[in-house]
Formats: sequence, C-alpha cells, structure tokens
Amino acid sequence: MIQRDIYMNRVRPFIGTDLVKVMTGIRRCGKSVMLELIKQELADSGVNPAQFISINFEDMNYAHLQTAQALHAEISKRAADIDGKVYLFFDEIQEVKDWEKCISSFRVSLNCDIYITGSNAKLLSGELATYLGGRYVEFVIYPFSFAEFMKLYQTIVPDESVQTCFQKYLLCGGMPYLANIRYDNEPARQYLHDLFNSVQLKDIVKRGKIRDVDLLERIIAYVMENVGNTFSASSLSKFLKSEQRNVAPETILNYIKYCCDAYLFYQVKREDLQGRQILASNEKYYIADHGIREAVFGGNMKDINLTLENIVYLELLRRGYEVTIGKAGSKEIDFVCHKRDEKLYVQVTYLLASEETIKREFGAYDSIRDNFPKYVVSLDEFDMSRNGIKHRNIRDFLLAEEWN
Repeated sequence: MIQRDIYMNRVRPFIGTDLVKVMTGIRRCGKSVMLELIKQELADSGVNPAQFISINFEDMNYAHLQTAQALHAEISKRAADIDGKVYLFFDEIQEVKDWEKCISSFRVSLNCDIYITGSNAKLLSGELATYLGGRYVEFVIYPFSFAEFMKLYQTIVPDESVQTCFQKYLLCGGMPYLANIRYDNEPARQYLHDLFNSVQLKDIVKRGKIRDVDLLERIIAYVMENVGNTFSASSLSKFLKSEQRNVAPETILNYIKYCCDAYLFYQVKREDLQGRQILASNEKYYIADHGIREAVFGGNMKDINLTLENIVYLELLRRGYEVTIGKAGSKEIDFVCHKRDEKLYVQVTYLLASEETIKREFGAYDSIRDNFPKYVVSLDEFDMSRNGIKHRNIRDFLLAEEWN
C-alpha cells in the first residue's frame, strides 16, 4: 500500500470536519486504499480504531444493508456502543438505495466523520445535491501516475531503468492491483479485460438501464480507437450507419455520457483562445487508464502519439488542472490548463524527428502572446527548447514535482 500523497494532502484539511468526504473514480482505481490511508492517519493521530465503522457494499456479507432504512438502523445501533466521535467509512455507497437520505441523517443525528466512495459521477448529482448541498467535498481518484507506478514496479524489479519502467507503463497502465500479479503480461491483460467488462456491465449498462448492449459496445470501441482525436456524435452516427446501425446523435451522446459518468472516459472541450469561448462541437475523449485500452483494444504502441497524450492528460487532472483543447486560428494546442491563478500550455508528440514536426509542435504557440509556461513534451532525449518554449522528455515531465 503506497502513500498516495497527492490525494492525502487534499483530504487532510477536511479530516475531522462535518463535511462528507466523497471519493469517486473508475472501479478499482484505489479508492478503498484511500479509506485505509485515512484510517491509518487517524489512528496515528490518536483516534481509537474501535471508533471506526467500515462497510464495503460490494461484499455480499452486507447485502442486507443495501437500503437506507436497514443501513441507518445498523449504524445507529453500532454507534450507540462507541464512546466519542464515530468515523464512518462506506465503500461503493451507490449500491445502497436512497443512501443520500441515510448519510444526511447521520450528519444530523450522530457525532460523526463520514467518508464515502463510489464509481459513478451521478453520486454528486440529483438527490445528493438536494440532501447534502454545500456539505460535502469531492476528491476524484485516478489510477497510478507514472511516478506511483514506478515506485511499485521497482519493488518488484529493483534495478529497472526509468526507460524500461515507462515502456511497461505504456502497456500496463496504472491500475493498482497489477502490482499483486507482478505486472506479468498475460495475467495483467486478463485482469484489465475483466475489469473493463465489470465497468461496462455494472457501472454503465446497469446504472444507465441500457438495453442495446451491442450498440454500447460499438460506441465504446469507436471512442477507444479514437482516444485523443476530435470527433462529433454526427460523425459517429455516420460511421454506425455504414455498419447498418441507424442511431440518432442524441442517443450516442447519452451512451457516451453514461461512460463518462462511470469514469471510463473523460470529455475534453475545445476552447477558442482568441474569442475566449468554449466551442460546442468536436470534443476529444480520453480513457481513464490506457492499460485498459491496450488490454481490450490493443494498439497502444501503434498509436503511441495518442497514448502519450492520454497519459499527459490524466497527469494534468491528477495535479488539479482544468483542461481544455486550445484552438488558435487554424492551429490547435493539445492542452490548455488552468488552476486558480496558474495557467500552462502543453503540446504532446512522440518524437521531434523532422524539421516539419518541430515547426508544427512549436509553431502551435505562434499566436499565443501571454507569458504563461508553454511546453512541448516528447520521448526525445535531447533538449530542443526554443523561443521561450520549453521542451521536456515526457518521462522527466511526468516525474517532475513542479512545472514552471
């Protein structure tokens, strides 16, 4: 269990407060470990673990508690035997019917500190906003960064170089459980394929009440193949028509939204940097873990450019940036990143192998006149920085504690 400091540093200020701490993210990305790390921190600070009540609602032993009434009765009974504050840890809370009412009631009736996890973005919409509006704080948990991956991988293969670690990361991705099977290629592929099926069935088909599973599978396959490429629902509708499936663009958008709600995909909108407005069409989508793409669809090395983009995009999210695609006239900047008063621009490419590529990647910034940091990242080993634009090797970029 590695210390996930980037998240603990965000959660720590809220430990002990009456705000409900909500951790969301794709299934198996490490949310349960976050609960364990929080428990460890509380115990180290002097809280008696006897004050903890933990329930994982994917455990069939707790199937009888999957209604708000049953859960409320059980927790109220157990809390009555605890001296002092009660610390509640609920894993995959979305399995409990009307759980929002239950959590809201605990806040009112118990002296408690509440931590919940879930694998669906709808956790924070609708009823939750009604019952807990302004009284919760959300933390999105992502699969391992390259730095986290390398820390674990080098406990298994201690003398592995950074370059070899990165090659492994390109294929395996960052799902934490892979360390338990020592990142062996075939078991890792099998695990990621089964995880994908679980996300598709439990978090997309079941939650979205989707009847046409074949259509969903075709849409997911298309989005996976086109990770990092701009496309519209209309273009996907035309593609499906060529496969003898007539589907309205609205239906396609709904299906993709279910995938985004399950944290399988992330949508990135386009921003007109000159008109300073968000554009309404041709978004890009990235997958939560590029290892899943390799296991299910393959082609991470063939599509290395897109894989690298996906990795950088997730790293930007991990570090708390809001990210858009920048449109500057006829040119496009891969990522425009905002965080409070910070801003930076990032171009991602495989190799700066020709003068034409160098001109294209560095030239994307020609019309950007501000003084915020501008990066081109690639797998090149030599520094090709020019005209105030910083060039970084992608491994160094991902491992850097700060970008400035």
